[in-house]
Amino acid sequence: MSAAPVLVEVERSGFVESRHRGSAVGLAADGTVAVTAGTPDEPIFPRSANKPMQAVAMVRNGLPLDGELLAIAAGSHSGEDFHVEGAERILASVGLSAADLRCPAQWPLDQEVALAVARTGEDRSRLRMNCSGKHAAMLATCVAAGWSTADYLDPGHPLQVASREAVEGLAGEKVAATGVDGCGAPLFAVSATGVARAFRALVTAVPGTPERRVADAMRAHPAWTSGTRREERRLMDAVPGLLVKCGAEGVDAFAHRDGRAGVIKIDDGAMRARTPVTVALIRALGVEAADEAVLTELATVPLYGGEARVGEIRVAPDAFPEAF
Repeated sequence: MSAAPVLVEVERSGFVESRHRGSAVGLAADGTVAVTAGTPDEPIFPRSANKPMQAVAMVRNGLPLDGELLAIAAGSHSGEDFHVEGAERILASVGLSAADLRCPAQWPLDQEVALAVARTGEDRSRLRMNCSGKHAAMLATCVAAGWSTADYLDPGHPLQVASREAVEGLAGEKVAATGVDGCGAPLFAVSATGVARAFRALVTAVPGTPERRVADAMRAHPAWTSGTRREERRLMDAVPGLLVKCGAEGVDAFAHRDGRAGVIKIDDGAMRARTPVTVALIRALGVEAADEAVLTELATVPLYGGEARVGEIRVAPDAFPEAF
């Protein structure tokens, strides 16, 4: 197999010292493929970019959430206090507690929050783990549907069977492999193109349907799907109607309200390369921002030598010619 194209360059002092290869796909408003790079039709683990699809499965099976609580159910939060309180509210609504969660105990993703938590003497916890909203919602769905809760992460559990069916239906393809995500939940592999189709289906669905409820909740409450300082939140604030969800190992997925959608996967899993490519793909598809300055800022990641800026992480010039 030929090597994937270079999507991102890391320049320091005028010298390109590193390169990140990957694949990407962009869909036009009508769902046809408009932009490609690499091999976007090969299966990937979307990681947390699967969460909105999993949330659709939960709503279809009786999850009684909307607004910020549905947003955190579909998100990967930073472990801030309001995220913890949201997950606790979901659990309390069905008579459960953090002891029923099966995600691992972790520090908050947000480094400032993690330091503040550590200073108080608080240890790692399941509630601070970025997937606690999803796990709390999974438990709430089990209660609503009359399913067992102790084994809710088993791939054969009705909840996980429903999640797999939702992923396949929204992506328009069969799951190529099933793994275990970092939070312990089943993880379903589909192509980047399939993920783009799924995100497009969320934003173009009829209002009030499970798909649209998830998309609308995430777009209305982006700080709940990510965090106060996260790039996904800033992108959704800057581009009206944009839905964005990241995934570990260099995955980003987005869809605009008019149906334009895109997914990127960085081959080496570097998260630092993710957002610059996403911005370039958004621009390549012609999606307009209300705050273009935010996109310009997120299009590069500054590099420092001492206290001086000496370089940047940026999209390779020939990755998406339409964006430049």
